[in-house]
Amino acid sequence: MRVRGRPGGEPDPAEGQYESVSESSDLPLPSARSAPTVPYASYLRVYEPLAAFAEPERTHWADYARRGATPTAQDELRRSLSDLVRVPLVGVPAHESADAFTAVVDGVLLVCPWRTRLRGWLALQELVEWFPRPVLDAALPPGARRRAAEDYERWRERNPDARPWIRTGVWQVPLRWFVLVADEEREHVPGERLRYRTPMVQARRRLARALRTLRDAEGYGMLADGLVEVGSWLEEFHPRSMVELDYGGLVHALPADRLAADRSAGDLAAGIAALGSGDARGATEVYEELAERWRAVRERLFAN
Repeated sequence: MRVRGRPGGEPDPAEGQYESVSESSDLPLPSARSAPTVPYASYLRVYEPLAAFAEPERTHWADYARRGATPTAQDELRRSLSDLVRVPLVGVPAHESADAFTAVVDGVLLVCPWRTRLRGWLALQELVEWFPRPVLDAALPPGARRRAAEDYERWRERNPDARPWIRTGVWQVPLRWFVLVADEEREHVPGERLRYRTPMVQARRRLARALRTLRDAEGYGMLADGLVEVGSWLEEFHPRSMVELDYGGLVHALPADRLAADRSAGDLAAGIAALGSGDARGATEVYEELAERWRAVRERLFAN
């Protein structure tokens, strides 16, 4: 099935039509039992109702959901990594993915398209900021990066308003993500998942309230700026969407007792509440403890 992206969004009709459901790699996926776990990625996702998609993409997602047995986040990450061991190396897929995550909430089908190609381009831009040039050149040759950048520029000219439905954190859950959710929305299944799900309207309200508090305080400019950027992203989606914060592979990397005790969303909410009530010292203590907790996780990125 060939499906084009919706207006203001994704694949250009000339190059972005979906060729197959598993477009990002020709390599077969290992079975769920034998496949290695990829432990380092967390995710912030938006699931939109079918009404948010134009035809023929709307029909594609409806048919896709009816087939059932949709891939998991681990499947998606393994497909992306498999491209990096191919010869020649594939930094960004040649075609956009036709896969998505789906959920049914109150009888309504919600869809979160993977958009692997777009996210691959965005990830390459971040790599330049994260790693020294010799490391980058060894992992992804300059010629491959240059071709990917040129492809992205051409695609961007035709899709100036495109944005991903999924954001990825590497060896961390960015603290600003926790502002969007509440502790009572926490879902923890030991060894399987730790996630939060909340209606878009709630996520936007929490963000707006937190931003008002942070802007009136000193020393929280970086967190406030991050919230502004996340808020601008959320505004692009249907108001009846669902926001999901998923620890992803981190549930396989962090100790079980630590995950069981983790209440980062509640902790950050308590810190912001303290700040709003004038307890600057209490807010600082909460924020510094939370930042240190996730800094220790993030440092695993550079471990041998």
